[in-house]
Order: sequence, then structure tokens, then C-alpha cells
Amino acid sequence: MSDILSRLADTLEARKQADSTSSYVAKLYAKGLDTILKKIGEEATETIVAAKNGDRQQIVYETADLWFHCMVMLASQGVRPEEVLDELARREGLSGLAEKAARSEQ
Repeated sequence: MSDILSRLADTLEARKQADSTSSYVAKLYAKGLDTILKKIGEEATETIVAAKNGDRQQIVYETADLWFHCMVMLASQGVRPEEVLDELARREGLSGLAEKAARSEQ
């Protein structure tokens, strides 16, 4: 499952060198982190609306947009998706309440 995330991360990394007039992602990078984060907010809202409407196809479509823009943010910060997947794997089997409590103790 993570193969697509790894390939996408490689593509997003390559887009850092692309001309912003020829690549949507390069344009996002050129506009900076605030623009990327704003786009994540917009996509999160659209995902919420799709879920509230119960439209399965729209939920998938909007979640893909949200994940994509989160991946752009990760790449802009030099974070690979494997790092996020490793963190999810670390949390597997842990109680969410226990994991959150452990974070607040740090």
C-alpha cells in the first residue's frame, strides 16, 4: 500500500525543481507553506462536507485531494511518508487514550 505514497513522494520531490508555470505542485512550493496549508484546510473542509453528505464517491475523491495536499506539505518540510507510516505502525495496538497520555507527559 505504501508504494504509491513513496512514488508520489518521489514525484513531489522532483517537482521542487520544476518551473512553477508548468507544474501545479511547483506553483504551490513557489507560493510557500502558508498557501500549502491553506489548501489542506480547504480540502479538509471539502472532505468533511462529502462525509456529511454521505456520498461515497465524493468522500474518496476529496480524501484523495486531502492526502495529496498533505503529501505536498510533508515534502515541503522534508518529511517522507514512510516516517508517518512508521509512526502509525508504532502506535498500532496502543490504546489511543494511552498514546495521547504518553504524549502529554513529554
